[in-house]
Amino acid sequence: MDTVYVHGLTVETVIGIFDWEREIKQKVVLDIEMAVDISPSAATEDIDRTVSYKDVSDRLTQFVQASEFLLVETMAEEIAALVLAEFPVPFVRIKLGKPDAIANAADVGVIIERGQKPA
Repeated sequence: MDTVYVHGLTVETVIGIFDWEREIKQKVVLDIEMAVDISPSAATEDIDRTVSYKDVSDRLTQFVQASEFLLVETMAEEIAALVLAEFPVPFVRIKLGKPDAIANAADVGVIIERGQKPA
């Protein structure tokens, strides 16, 4: 299995548990890695035979901008579920960072890996 990825997708959204966080938008940064067999698209140069990182980026940007989660954990779970439901991938790895959350840290967040449930 190969990997199609998007790293450093930056989106502003409402995220956080504190009252002041519910009143502003904060930056979150996503790294998404999706298991994909790229050989069909490589052999034919047909974008429809792979997962378009542009389509994934556009969809996740729309989703995250419209969301208002309390926890990055919940946001990461929902992003993983969306990718698995809307794109033909059996596995996704999500790194979700909230770079401005801790004054003396470059970034904080979660990394999760999720796969399709067996039929």
